Amino acid sequence: MLENLKQMAMQQLMSKMASNALGATETQEAATEGANGIMGIITSKIAGGNLDMVTDLFSGGGNMENNGIFAEAKAKMVETLQSKGMSAEDATAEAANTTPDLINSLKEKFQSTDEADSAFDLGALSNLIPGGAGGLLNTAKNLFGK
Repeated sequence: MLENLKQMAMQQLMSKMASNALGATETQEAATEGANGIMGIITSKIAGGNLDMVTDLFSGGGNMENNGIFAEAKAKMVETLQSKGMSAEDATAEAANTTPDLINSLKEKFQSTDEADSAFDLGALSNLIPGGAGGLLNTAKNLFGK
């Protein structure tokens, strides 16, 4: 599922950033690095025991702007775009335009009932924890009734 998320994020970013101030190569690199960065943020939150933040972001509950993952993803995009040569002002504007659409498109996949989107399963997110800790985390949650 992580590879599917990363691929989709990269495609969304490439599409959304096509008309930015960067050249085609820099835009592609920024999309790849941005997608990898966002997936890194998501997996670190899951591994750190913050699965609820991830599921909240992708389940449609709450305001996306108030989710810490969203803020980190937007900051990561600004950092990535600046590293490719975009000014701080342009990078901030570009991240503000691309990050919400990216998160919403991922959210749509998790909420979809289409068979083609069955790989996007909120319940399987805990399996993304390195070393199989997801099963341990679920066992621990069950022990404490959470």
